[in-house]
Amino acid sequence: MRQHRFARPPGAAEIFLVRHGESAAAVEGQPFPLVDGQGDPPLHPEGHRQAAAVADRLQHEDISAIYVTTLTRTHQTAAPLADKLGFTPVVEPDLREVHLGEWEGGVFRKHVAEGHPIAQRMRLEQRWDVIPGAEPADRFRERVRRGIIRIAERHADECVVVVSHGGTMGEILGMATGGRPFAFNGSDNGSISHLVVLGDAWIVRRYNDTAHLGLHLTTRPEPLT
Repeated sequence: MRQHRFARPPGAAEIFLVRHGESAAAVEGQPFPLVDGQGDPPLHPEGHRQAAAVADRLQHEDISAIYVTTLTRTHQTAAPLADKLGFTPVVEPDLREVHLGEWEGGVFRKHVAEGHPIAQRMRLEQRWDVIPGAEPADRFRERVRRGIIRIAERHADECVVVVSHGGTMGEILGMATGGRPFAFNGSDNGSISHLVVLGDAWIVRRYNDTAHLGLHLTTRPEPLT
């Protein structure tokens, strides 16, 4: 008997996880606006180009819905695909980015770039919550799991697009594989990862697909927001 290509199991939901496009640059002394205490920058012009490329890549898939988070950059990334498909994106608050506490509003980027001791500790311990005031790791993991399960139960035997964030996608894929917490935190802006969910069985089909973006292999993703 010949081998066959993977087929979505009956009752499973197929999820294309899209990291939002590149967001506006952080400028010292000009913090990003906040939404519920989280930095909410719009897309950089390059981010809009990436969003258009995502739409071109996914428009011919059999998509039933598009999900976004509470933050502007996911709405703007989803917009070109939503326009092509005639969909109104649905907001799933539980898939918003990890809350970075005192490092929100663009401070995170600055401290990471400068090699701040807490940023080094964060990478060593693989925990966001070493940042003062940041979201506790177990709380972040639980709300992200809740968001994915909610979408999967709503879309059995269907395929959906979820536009989310680097930290959130890393948490999702880490849970799916049982990997280290930061093992999947290197996804590029505008990249596509692919998850199949059936109950407690989460199957990773693809990670950080950037073929539609024309990225060179040595491109370095900007951290998180």
